[in-house]
Order: sequence, then C-alpha cells, then structure tokens
Amino acid sequence: MQSLDKNTIVSEAVAWRHHLHSIPELAYKEVQSSDFIAKKLTEFGLKVHRGLAGTGVVGTLKRGTSNRKIGLRADMDALPISEITGLDYSSRHEGVMHACGHDGHMAMLLAAARLLATDETIDGTIHFIFQPAEENEAGAKRMIEDGLFKTFPMDAVFGIHNWPDLPVGSAGVLSGPAMAAFAIFDIEVKGKGAHAAMPHKGADPVTTAFQIGNALQIIVSRNISPLSAAVVSITSINGGNTYNVIPESCKLSGTVRWFEADVGDKIETNLKNITNSIANGLGCEAKIDYQRRYPATINSANETKFAKSVIEKLDPKTKLIQDLKPSMAAEDFAFMLEECPGAYIWLGAERSGKNPGLHAPDFNFNDDIIPTGVELWCNLASDYLKSE
Repeated sequence: MQSLDKNTIVSEAVAWRHHLHSIPELAYKEVQSSDFIAKKLTEFGLKVHRGLAGTGVVGTLKRGTSNRKIGLRADMDALPISEITGLDYSSRHEGVMHACGHDGHMAMLLAAARLLATDETIDGTIHFIFQPAEENEAGAKRMIEDGLFKTFPMDAVFGIHNWPDLPVGSAGVLSGPAMAAFAIFDIEVKGKGAHAAMPHKGADPVTTAFQIGNALQIIVSRNISPLSAAVVSITSINGGNTYNVIPESCKLSGTVRWFEADVGDKIETNLKNITNSIANGLGCEAKIDYQRRYPATINSANETKFAKSVIEKLDPKTKLIQDLKPSMAAEDFAFMLEECPGAYIWLGAERSGKNPGLHAPDFNFNDDIIPTGVELWCNLASDYLKSE
C-alpha cells in the first residue's frame, strides 16, 4: 500500500476524534457530524452520497476492474448523557455525549478511507458507511429501507466496536450469535386512588406493580431453558407524588434480551400474560406497550473466519481472543447482517486503572487503539478485494 506517513494520519485521526467528541448529536440529528464526514470524504477524492436515513453518509472508492465490493460501517450518534470527564474537548452540547465511542469509530473509518484512497493496488469497490441512530433508533434499518444495499450493492459488510472489556492489543469476533436481540416495554398499571390510611377503598397500582415486577423475573428462571440466554430487567418504576395518597396509576419500564427467536416469543407472551393476570387479580388493569427493537447480531461463518485471519496478520501483532462469549448488549448492525454476509468485530480498548464502561458519563474512547483500528479497516478492505 502506498502510505501516507502513519504517524501523521494517526495524529489527524485523533484530532478528528476529539472534534467529533465535542459535537455529539442524538439519533437522526447528526448534522454537524455528517457535514464533517462528507467534507473529509470529498477531500479524499471519494464519491459521496448523503441522505440515507436522513443524516447518513456513504463514501465510495471504486478502482480497477474487479466486481468485488465490500462495505465498512461506523456509527455516528451520541447518547442523552451529561458528560463528567472534564476533558478539554468535552461535549459542547448540554446533556449529550459520546459515551459509547462512536466518535472513535468515525475517526478510524475516516482515516482508513484516506489511506485506502492513496492505495493504487485497490481493485474493486469499497463503501464507507457512516450510519446515524445506532442507539435504540434503528438507523441501520432505516438506511436499508432507504436503499443502502440496492444503491450500494456489496458482497460483505463489516463493523468494528471498541470494547473496554478486552485489553488494548487484542480483538475478537464470534461466528454466529454475537450480540443479543432486544425489546423495550412500558407497563402502565391503572388502579383506583384512595387515602393511604384507607387502602381498602382503592385498588393500589403501586403494590400491584411491585408484584408484577417480581413475577417477571420468574420468566427467565422458570420459563426459559437454562441453556438459553435471556434477560428481563425492570429499569424504572414511577407512581405517585406524595406520602399519603395511593395514586391512580403506576408505570414500569424495562428491557428484554435474547438470542433464539422462540425464546423472544416466549418472553413476550409470558410477560403479557403475567402482567394482565396479576393486574386483574388485584383489581387493576394493565396497559402494555411492548416493542421489539433489534434482532440478534449474527456473524456469518465465512466472513468471521476471514476477519480472524486479518486480525492474526496485523502488524504490530494483535492478539486474537479465542474464547469470546456473546454479549447481551444489542447492536443495530444486526439489520445489515440480515441483508448481507458480514461480521462485527470487537477491538480491545481497556484502560489501565479506572476503566469506565460503555454508556458511562465518564467514558472516553481510548485513542491508543486508533492505529490498530485503522490498520484493521484497511486490511479488511484490501485483503477482501484480493480474496476469492
């Protein structure tokens, strides 16, 4: 590969990352980030397409005569979290921050695009996909609905996520299920208000909500095979606003995770049955809003094997983690993998000392992994186009 000075491109990527970190934007509002990315891709000489899923950007590098085509995807959106890092490039947008490392994902893919654009040996097509709204809002699905794979056909698609649970200098990729499917739910328990000193005159939605919350934990422990992974978590409960009044209603919210389709079906059915039965039995009624958001992230076997071979050949040597376990976290790259063969790779990003996890208000992407991430992107693309 014809190379720009690697130290220069890494320094630029770090600067890009810090800039993007300072301007975090929520799902489908990634206007500044999208503008920045499109400007850079244009400067690199790529053909740039904008507008998929609103703020999505696709940069295309086509060279030579080969029909081989690969997609490389990075996510752009931030989270509704108030940053407490104290960095000099902290979020300038109050209540919004890059707490998942998407700023680093964008910077690494931009740097790879710049390097690959200088590689005269490229023979084929590389699509650099910058996707909005990964966090909860299914930007990948919307890009697909807007014609991603029809406008930009590709033989395989790959994604990379920084992974603080793995050490720097390592990477891993799982064949088959790698990350869970997920749903969210809101349960509104409607009862009859009363004076707290005379509860017999009402139907208490708060105590009913307690019973529902406890009972929902039985779904995983008693309705799902212990050989199947599943999670049901109540994450908020809200009802009432004073000491001596039983309120008219109480609300429970939470999330569900699973891998196997029949497990997801069973959880939804049992959650609804248990909720309605308890509510009715205690003189209340329940209104349930249950939304399936993302399918499981399932890596295809051939592309996983290929990604492992690329990781093993990285220089400096990157340790390929062999004993990875799937994560119950979810990822909307799953939608792309339903449409196109590919794999989702975890890049080790652990910090020494305090190591904040993804989505923590003091999380900060580890810049030390940028050189490896850029090299991994470049080698995935160039090696794939050369492969049979």
